[in-house]
Formats: sequence, structure tokens, C-alpha cells
Amino acid sequence: MVEKTLRRVAVIGGVRTPFCRSHTMYADLRNLEMLTTVLQGVSDRFALNGKHIDEVVAGAVVTHAKDWNLAREAVVGTRLAPSTPGITMMQACGTSLQAAMGIGAKIASGQIECGIAAGSDTTSDAAIVFQRKFAQRLVAASRGRSFMQKLRAFKGLKLRELGPQAPSTGEPRTRLSMGQHCELMAKEWSIERTAQDELAYNSHMNAAKAFDEGFHDDLIVPCAGVYRDNNIRSDTTLEKLADLRTAFDRSSKGTLTAANSTPLTDGASATLLASEEWAKAHNLPVLAWLTDAQTSAVDFVAGDGLLMAPTVAIARLLERNDMALQDFDLYEIHEAFAAQVLCTLKSFEDADYCKTVLGASKPLGSIDLAKMNVKGSSLAYGHPFAATGGRILSLLAKQLHEKGSGKGLISICTAGGMGVAAILESAK
Repeated sequence: MVEKTLRRVAVIGGVRTPFCRSHTMYADLRNLEMLTTVLQGVSDRFALNGKHIDEVVAGAVVTHAKDWNLAREAVVGTRLAPSTPGITMMQACGTSLQAAMGIGAKIASGQIECGIAAGSDTTSDAAIVFQRKFAQRLVAASRGRSFMQKLRAFKGLKLRELGPQAPSTGEPRTRLSMGQHCELMAKEWSIERTAQDELAYNSHMNAAKAFDEGFHDDLIVPCAGVYRDNNIRSDTTLEKLADLRTAFDRSSKGTLTAANSTPLTDGASATLLASEEWAKAHNLPVLAWLTDAQTSAVDFVAGDGLLMAPTVAIARLLERNDMALQDFDLYEIHEAFAAQVLCTLKSFEDADYCKTVLGASKPLGSIDLAKMNVKGSSLAYGHPFAATGGRILSLLAKQLHEKGSGKGLISICTAGGMGVAAILESAK
């Protein structure tokens, strides 16, 4: 077997739809329509119409059974070459970053030259399904050959069988929502409400400033007549945030509110990655290099913090690359909840946690908060689950390109007690 030298993985850039609160501007859209929009947006931006892309890897968290071939159907709906394969995958909130990791590994090993990592999610179009017993009756009725055979399938039907099963993003193993899990984390790490509100406030201010300065002009493609995210609150104040009631623990001990937690959001994102040679052949500038990435998990069923797995992924990245936590110029820590970010930061400074959970001989230490989420993050933009990784990847690559040097760290927590982290380096 011939040994191959690993190649550098270029982040060329990406686009996303405006992110909108669920049941607002995109209430009538499906994942397929939004995903097709961003794939065509990438094709238009980088002059790829009619060209073959080696792989498009995309997915959605909240899906219908008919969306099993989502990525390929979206590709066929664009002006990319029909020979472009579409691969559908899902890893909760880490979906599009995980897609980029897989594409990047294949580019590095020489299996492919280019690929698009993407994700779309809409809770406005969540599937409503029947109770299992009634669904079985419908299947039995459809298989009946005569009217009487079909009718017999409903013998003994009870009214309660007709009640639909509402979609849920709660954890099947614990029957707790992500917000309830994060409340437990906030209590474990003694995260104050005021600190969460301050982080949320800064996210909105930074996001609004980024839009006003035109940073997002080439990162967003219009969708359904929408040109800008509708969750950003540039007029909010710390006083307004402090007045909100808690959302998951209504007792005096609760700290998570609708404002310091991400809202249910609809949207899609897509990012183009390639080998250095392919980028040069297509006259496309490289914004950044995707140099390493890691997926990790924790035993949240046994009591580990559901959203703490990114700390494990980051620790492994640092060890593998002989880096310190402070060696980055920019940090993009996904704001699923303000408390999650603050728990993560606090854990890095905790000697016992770093030793027993992360296997580090000393605390990883603190980071310069002036370098974290400087363009805002999910608390302001919103969080269409499968699209968030792509949003962050493209945003960080552009920041590093404009900065002209340096490295950036991405951290994304996901359902199921998993976390995804990645390192980007400026191509300049």
C-alpha cells in the first residue's frame, strides 16, 4: 500500500440563509427548500454552476421520513453538475461541522478534491406523527384487500390512539429537555443569572454591530424575501433581560431564561472546502485551513453534564497539537445557552475537572473574553440545529482571513452528550 502525505484542507468560504425564529418568516418552508437555497448560493458565489463537486454532505435534525435523501435531492435542485453526489448525515447540533470534518479528512487523504458541508433545520415544519398503535392500524388497513379486511384493522380502536405525538428535542434516556439539563449544569458550576444575561447581551450587541458594519454581506443569501436575521435585538438592555422569568426551572433557583437560551430557529448554511490544488485551479482564494478536529462524548445518563463534551474534544485537540488553550486568536463557542458557555469556561480553570475528566496535569486556564464570539453567536443569531456548525465555520474563516494571521478554535455542544471542536488557521 502506497503511503500518502496528508494535504492541507482549505476553507474557501460559505453562505447561509438569514436565521429566523420558528413559525415566523420561514413558516411555510421545508428543509429541502432552505438547503437547496444555500447550496445554490455557494454555487453562485464561487462560480460552480455546471461544475462537479466531489461530495455534498448535509443533514437536518428535525426531519420527515420523506427527507431520507435530503442532501441528494437538494443537489439535484441546484445548478451544480448532476454528477455531484449528496450524502445525508446527522449529528444533532454538530451536523454541518461534522460534515466538514468528514469532507476534510477525505481531501487530506487525497480521496476527493472538494466538497460542500451543509445543514438545514426548521421546527416550523416539524413532523407530527400518530401514536404507534394507530399507525400500525393504518398499515394493516392499507394491506387489506377487501373493505371488510380494511375495516377490521380498526376493531377495538380507542380515542386516545388518535392523539398525535408532538415532536420533542428532549433526551430519550433522561426525559429531560436540553434546557433542563443545562439548568443542572448551571447549578453544579454555580453559574449566576447575571453572568448569563451579560453574555447574552454582548452576543446581541456584537451581532448587531457585525450586520451594521457589513460583515455578513457576502455570508448571507436571501431566502423567501428575507435578508437579515430576525432574532437579533440591538435595542435590548441588561435591565430588560433581568426582568424575564426563568424558562426551565420556575423556582427561585432557576437561572435560564428565553433570552439567555437560544430560541427555536429555522435556517440553513453551506461551506465549500477543497484541496489547495483545486482552489488554485478554480482561481478561488483560501480563507483558512481546517487543520484538525475532534468529536467526543460524555456519560450524561450517569450524571455528566449533557453539554460538557466539547471540553473533552478541546483537551484532546490541544494535546494532539501540542498547544495551550491560550494559543488562539479567536474563539467561537456555540451559545446553545449562556450557561453552557460559562460552564465550559469555568471547567477549564478547575484543577479537579481538568485532571479527572480531561486527563490534564494542570488546569487549561482562562481565555481572553475579548477574543470570544466577537461577531456574536447563537444567542443572537439563533440556532437552526444542523446549520450552526456551517455558520460558525464560514464566519471564523472570514474573520481569520480579514485578520491576516492567527488561529481560531470552534466548540459546539450537541444533544446526546456529544461535542465537536475544530482548529482553523489563517491562510495568510
